Amino acid sequence: MTAYEVAVRAEATLGEGPTWDPATGRLLWIDILGMRIHSYDPASGRRTVRTTEQHIGAVKPRAGGGLVLNLRDGIGLLDPDGTFRWLHREPVPGRRANDAAVAPDGALWAGTMRYDETTGGGTLSRITGAGEARTVLPSVTVSNGTGWSPDGRLMYYVDTPTRRIDVFDFDGEQALNRRPLAEIEEGAGFPDGLTVDADGCVWVALWDGAAVRRYTPGGALDRVLTVPAARPTACAFGGTDLTDLYITTARTGLNQPHPLSGSLLVLPTAGKGVPHPPFTG
Repeated sequence: MTAYEVAVRAEATLGEGPTWDPATGRLLWIDILGMRIHSYDPASGRRTVRTTEQHIGAVKPRAGGGLVLNLRDGIGLLDPDGTFRWLHREPVPGRRANDAAVAPDGALWAGTMRYDETTGGGTLSRITGAGEARTVLPSVTVSNGTGWSPDGRLMYYVDTPTRRIDVFDFDGEQALNRRPLAEIEEGAGFPDGLTVDADGCVWVALWDGAAVRRYTPGGALDRVLTVPAARPTACAFGGTDLTDLYITTARTGLNQPHPLSGSLLVLPTAGKGVPHPPFTG
């Protein structure tokens, strides 16, 4: 299937983290290395861009308005009036933020990685609205896609170099009993960002694979969506009915990137997503 459309033509260095904000009817996404927060309103076509002062790994809506940011030096809060403040600051030389997701209880699960991608140099942590932080996985390499099953009883996670999508049992606060759900075969790219649909299937973007795949809750591959950009980075359902699949892409590291590399793509009526809770902080 290649029936993609270009939602936002851009040249993001490392586009990432598409997130639908139902309160504003906007699709949020970022350029990690470009230090930019993008928003796109599909109803009007209106776009906004905000620059951050350091590399940003993820942006998510907050309950009551504003945004929570996974930044190089920790977790920051952006209020609706544009005021910024740190919620949890934990700078580590040579380390930056990467993908993050909001759990069913409203806590942020935020990943990090080393700039040089040192094995085991990253983490996955749970941060509450009160700023309490707990490291859940202390030794990951490139912390990436995180998501939950529609009933909240399973958590899915990607540490990209493992080439796996892993699944945990989830009790509301803890991820337990880690095990493989699916493994990406050699030559098909590396798993990056993911989202979970209303059927409990896991959609994952394949870096260097020019595709997004859907896996069933049992780990079977049942759908492949090809895209023109070699490096799709993440995917998320958006639109008022959560049926349009948005895909971020990257240009970084490519000698001859496709003209759409770095753009935000969309596949209309690709499936059915589930609402994501805002960060409760």
